[in-house]
Parts: sequence; C-alpha cells; structure tokens
Amino acid sequence: MTGPILEARALSFRYPGGVRALDGLDLAFAPGSRNVVLGANGAGKSTLFMLLNGVLRPSGGQVFLNGEALDYGRAGLRKVRSKVGILFQDPDAQLVSADLREDISFGPMNLGLDVATVRRRVEKALVDTHLEDLADRPVHALSYGQKRRAGIAGLLAMEPEVLILDEPTAGLDHRAQGEFFELLDTLRADGLTVILSTHSIDLAYAWADRAFVLERGRLVASCHAHEFPEVFPTLPRFGFGLPRVIELQQALASCGLSLGDGPPPRDHAGLLRAIGDASLSWEYIEE
Repeated sequence: MTGPILEARALSFRYPGGVRALDGLDLAFAPGSRNVVLGANGAGKSTLFMLLNGVLRPSGGQVFLNGEALDYGRAGLRKVRSKVGILFQDPDAQLVSADLREDISFGPMNLGLDVATVRRRVEKALVDTHLEDLADRPVHALSYGQKRRAGIAGLLAMEPEVLILDEPTAGLDHRAQGEFFELLDTLRADGLTVILSTHSIDLAYAWADRAFVLERGRLVASCHAHEFPEVFPTLPRFGFGLPRVIELQQALASCGLSLGDGPPPRDHAGLLRAIGDASLSWEYIEE
C-alpha cells in the first residue's frame, strides 16, 4: 500500500448549538508511521480522534480508511472500529469487565469470532503488553499505568491497523512513560500505525515521524521528522515552548561549541552522545 492508511479531507465538525470544533482539516497518516497531534486544550484533538474512529460523524468533509470513505451504517462502523482502535484519556472508561482476561475478550467476542480465535488473540495481547502475570487480576486492582496497558491490550485483541491514543502519558510517572513508549515502538515495528495527542513538545520532537499542530479547530502546521529542526522553533507562536534539546543546543552554540555537521539530536540521549563525540574535537582544539 502506497497511499495513506487513514485520511481526513476538508473535515469539519460542529457540536449542538453551533460550536465549531474542527474547520476544514486535511490530514493523512502513512502506514506504519508514528504521528503526534499537538494543540492546546480545546484545539480539537479529541474531536478529531473520535471522527477518525467513527464515534462522531463529520458535519462536513470525509474520513477515508485504506482509500475508502467511512461507512456509518452498522456494518461499516463495526469494520472501522475493528481497524482503528482508540484509547481515551480515562482508562477506566474502557475497562468493562471484572478481570483483565475477560475485559480483553470483550472486543473480539463482539466481532463474532469463535472461542479459539478470541482466546488466541487475548493471550497474544497479554504477552505483547507484558500483562500475562496479571491476566486474572480484577481490573479495579490494577495501577494507573497497568490500566493504560490493559486498554491497549483490549484494542490489540481486535487486531487493528491504526492505534489512536488521546493523551496517553497523562498521569504516568517517568518509568511508566518509558515502558509505554517501548511498547508503542514494538507495535510500530510490527507495522501498526500510531497516532497520539500530547501537550509535551519534547515527546513530540523526540518520538514522532510526523507532527500536526491544531489551533481552534484548524491545522496550522504539519511537518515530517526531517523538517522538525526548522519547524519546531517556530511553534512558540502557538503556545508551545522550544523542545529542551533545542534549547540546550542553542546554549552550547552561544558558547561557541558546535556539535558537528550531522543531523541535530532530537532527544536527551542523542544530545549526550553528540556532546561526547564533539568533546573529542573540543579537546583537540584546546591543545
């Protein structure tokens, strides 16, 4: 497949009372890509996600999955929700059963699959999310981070092509965030397309293949990863600070210290490596 797996064309949405949430969005997500949607509260991120998953129906424009316009009939919605899984901000809103294994079974059972297929999918989802030791635990006894992974496990059991995550790192400590993104990178390596929203400019800069910026329901910026070093310094006008790794690079440059001619690092670990490599040149110059 060479075209986008999921696409919005001239997408608009108004809530009852005429409140405009989205206005003419054009977005496309490549198969197997890592995408981040940035925007302040009220920018339209959650509304966009519910439109991409068929939870909401557009006031104008269309959503396309694998080149086909979404069908909002019962069979069409069943298809899109099996292909495009969404994890909302509150994990408790998606945990519906008494224990974890039963909860993960809920989605594939509703697809009408046979018992053996459901069992296979559930066990694989438990392994993929590292929850197999918690399979029989009551969902209310899970930690917040475990509930996040449980929500993803329930989506994976549906075998989706696209995973949409609304503020997935909210409420997670540093260690849990690291484990969460290790899981996402594993899923992406298996071909899953990942789309997430965040307020963290550092996360977006370090992780994504493509970034989209929303402001008051409009798309005001979008760029591919190779464009990040040029585009991200322009985002403060939309209420974002600079990624800290860019701030540190600028501070080093102001002291006359160059990190070389290679691509600028996009995360803390990459910056430390670049400083380590550059320090050899600095020592040589001093001598």
